[in-house]
Amino acid sequence: MTQPDGSPFAPHAAAETAAMLEAVGVESEADLFDIPDDVAFDGEFGIEPRSEQEIRGELRRLFARNNDLTEFMGRGHYSHYVPSIVDHLSDRAEFLTSYTQYQPEITQGFLQALFEYQSMLVELTGLPIANCSMYDGATALAEAALLADRVRQTSGHRILVPEYLRDGKRSVLENYVDGAGLVVESYPMDDGNVDREALAELTDEETAMIYAENPTVRGTIEEGLSEVGEIAADTEALFCLGSDLVALSLLEAPASVGADVVVGEADVLGLPTSYGMGLGIFATRESFLRQVPGRLVGVSEDSDDRRAYTLTLQTREQHIRKERATSNICTNQAWVALRAAMHIASLGPDGLVDLAEDCVRDAAALADRVDDLAGYQAPVHDRHHFREFVVRSDQPAEGIATALEAEGFAVHAVDDHLLQVCLTETNAHATDGLVAALQEAA
Repeated sequence: MTQPDGSPFAPHAAAETAAMLEAVGVESEADLFDIPDDVAFDGEFGIEPRSEQEIRGELRRLFARNNDLTEFMGRGHYSHYVPSIVDHLSDRAEFLTSYTQYQPEITQGFLQALFEYQSMLVELTGLPIANCSMYDGATALAEAALLADRVRQTSGHRILVPEYLRDGKRSVLENYVDGAGLVVESYPMDDGNVDREALAELTDEETAMIYAENPTVRGTIEEGLSEVGEIAADTEALFCLGSDLVALSLLEAPASVGADVVVGEADVLGLPTSYGMGLGIFATRESFLRQVPGRLVGVSEDSDDRRAYTLTLQTREQHIRKERATSNICTNQAWVALRAAMHIASLGPDGLVDLAEDCVRDAAALADRVDDLAGYQAPVHDRHHFREFVVRSDQPAEGIATALEAEGFAVHAVDDHLLQVCLTETNAHATDGLVAALQEAA
């Protein structure tokens, strides 16, 4: 329907609205919704008008009520220092005001940045295809499971994951795969790493995908990933590996251990701790190109033979027939991926590796100091660790964590007598205080 001048518009005239309501059998638009009275808008927001100065003062008072804690918490969410150049560049108007780069004619700069981000993932994972970002590591894992269900040549409905998989990540995975008829099952761990013998016994022709993490949620570095890849290959299951951008710069490339898909967190770079905001990695083999969720930026040439970038692959239902869509991922986190790429570029290859080596060296040094304290054993797992490690305490872990909180420190209590401590460059200055507080708490 068009206006007299030929431009399109959505019909809102009274006669047209009445005709549509009659067609669906209701008297008013309100009849289309069933909103409980206790949450229905009553015409008043209950917010008194105030000046900017008054609002800023109120917010300062509100934020001052937050506990001022130094966090030594990880388990999938990590804090690394973000250089100021990332803020200054990513806050430029041409980046902030650009949503999805549907019009390549006017968004070449942003498309090139996303292409560089994809190229960085390809180099870090060793896999040739990487999309230009996912919501977070949990949804990327879920999309990998759905991809496995689509591409596996034989029947199979089992997704095998580590028993230590973080609850929130497992919940997202189970929600995603429920409609596809897949089931999520756990395999046991051995001293923090995959129990490969038990995994081999559990894996059969009904296994669609095996998922492992490196580092694990407890910070241990997996030592037998090639064997895990072989177990998956023997039953034609897909091997999915979870990691993050910093760890990938130092650990064995996923492609070299047989990984078919790499997922995980990219928000360890480019984002400060954001309590919910994430950025997901998704990289895979070229044979699965048409099954990749989200979007893919490609490079070509324009009519003048100049290098040009465009959204080469868009597999969501808004762009292709619904039955051919691979994912409903919408907002593609482009601006956050841009920040991650800027952070990687600012560090450079050597700086990224130096940061990763610090994550190994500093965690080991702190574990040694904690282990020297009476009442603690660290690390619990006799493995190499990345960023974080588990501590066994003679006293109940919850009590220790509560005592530490009173002293201004936050750690995870992961079991009755197990604490988990995570160390990066953003909290390294407070290690002396943490050790002293642990000693006092014991």
